[in-house]
Formats: sequence, structure tokens, C-alpha cells
Amino acid sequence: MSDIMRPKYITFDCYGTLTNFQMGAMTRELFADRIPDADRMDAFVKSFGAYRFDEVLGPWKPYSEVLCTALERTCKRWGVAYRDNEGMRYFEAVPSWGPHPDVIEGLSKIADKIPLVIYSNADDSQIMDNVKKLEVPFHKVFTAQMFQVYKPRLAAFEAMIDTLGCQPDELLHVSSSFRYDLMSAHFMGIKNKAFVARNHEGFCDGYGATEIADIRGLPALVGL
Repeated sequence: MSDIMRPKYITFDCYGTLTNFQMGAMTRELFADRIPDADRMDAFVKSFGAYRFDEVLGPWKPYSEVLCTALERTCKRWGVAYRDNEGMRYFEAVPSWGPHPDVIEGLSKIADKIPLVIYSNADDSQIMDNVKKLEVPFHKVFTAQMFQVYKPRLAAFEAMIDTLGCQPDELLHVSSSFRYDLMSAHFMGIKNKAFVARNHEGFCDGYGATEIADIRGLPALVGL
């Protein structure tokens, strides 16, 4: 991989990478009365993240079901009461979440020069509210609902690449997650990859990704 990447498209994960994904903060608020111990809460939040990941590995189902089932499983594991279908509160909150503070500045330096694309593990009803808050134009916005497959499954990346009509080595894929995005991108032959250090996953060697502190570091990777 050269120091300056020259992609035909820059493809992005949305939630966590561009949008400030507030699952952890919301969990701490909703479950504060049921899990007062800080260490136990940390473990509960991590379990919820793990079960969300597990829920997207099988056949596609609506994202509301992913969230509700993952939260129910987490509550069962930790012996905590699951109240009134509260997984839907997360689903309904997602479209209200805006970008990380660095995102608009970084994307605005690129958006009129290289087409930007999103593939999000979202439902169609959610994603455009989040995209509008990014304040830059996107060439394409793909969802798991559109293709009936969630990342990290390779079929998600295949669908995106086939629809764009390009080769894997013509992309730069950007994500704050190796497990959801960058490992799969590597297996698909996407050589150009940027890992955004959002502090919810560590950097993983061996997958050919370049680490950046935030999206403000992205223009330099493509010579802008």
C-alpha cells in the first residue's frame, strides 16, 4: 500500500465510525437502578456489545430484533430484569444520534473530490436521519436491510462492491471496528483500509490497516 491512497470510492461504516453510537451511554442510563456496581455495569455493557455482534452473524432480521434479542440475552446472562420491550428504546433513539465532532470537518475536505459511500448495519428507516447530520453528500448509502445481510459477513462486502461496479482494490474502507469491518475487508481483498481509533476497539496488526486518530486524519491518506 502506497503512502498516498488513490481510491475510486471511500466506503465507511457509519455507527461508531461517523455517528457517535451511544449504546453504552444509553445502557448505563437505562440500567443504573438495576446495576449500581460500576464494574458490573462495565461488564454488562461489554456483554450487550458482544450479543449484538452475535445476533448479526446469522440470517438477516430487522435491526429492531437484533437489538431486542441481544438485550434480552444480556439481561438473562446477568440476571437482570428486562422491562417492557425496552430494546425498542435503543432502536428508536439511533436516528437522533449525531456525528463525532471531527467528522464533518474531515469529510468536507473530501466529499467533492472522491465519492463517499456508507454501508451500515441499519434499517432503511433509520439511516438517512443519521446521514443528514453528517452534512456532506454521499454517493451511495447502503444498509443491511437493503441487501439482507449484516457486516461482518463477506456477503455484505460482496453486495457493496458488486453494486458499485468496482474492484476491491479500488476502495478505501474506513471503520473504527476490525471485527465488524476491517477483517472482512481484508479477506475480501480491500487493500486500502483506515482504522479510526474511537477507543471501543484496539488496533489489530496483520490486516493492513492504517490507524488515524479521527476523520480529520483521513484527507491526508488520500493526498488532500
